[in-house]
Amino acid sequence: MPLAFCVTPGQAADSPQAIGLLEKFNADYALLDKAYDANAILEYLEKSQTVAVIPAKKNRKSFREHDTHLYKERHKVECTFGWLKNFRRIFSRFDKTKKRFSDFFAIAAALIRMRYLNMT
Repeated sequence: MPLAFCVTPGQAADSPQAIGLLEKFNADYALLDKAYDANAILEYLEKSQTVAVIPAKKNRKSFREHDTHLYKERHKVECTFGWLKNFRRIFSRFDKTKKRFSDFFAIAAALIRMRYLNMT
């Protein structure tokens, strides 16, 4: 279920926004993909006493271990992106302004959360 989001330009990388989003939560584990294997993110997670479950990039000089069993739970994040793509207005970016896009994204996230709560 989507809990928080940050809208960025299409050509911008996601990892610089990670720390801002992670600050909103107090979690025991952070299951992130290889794109978030950056020293700044790893240092922030260490300071906040959150276990980083992030596979190391191929070009990382010092290899880091991660919990592969726990990382398998990351498929739930990818499934959420799949659910969001069911909303045509999101995947095709009909709304050109950041405000309108983020407002509709919030509505779509709320609908997904309500659908999920009805299933359980």
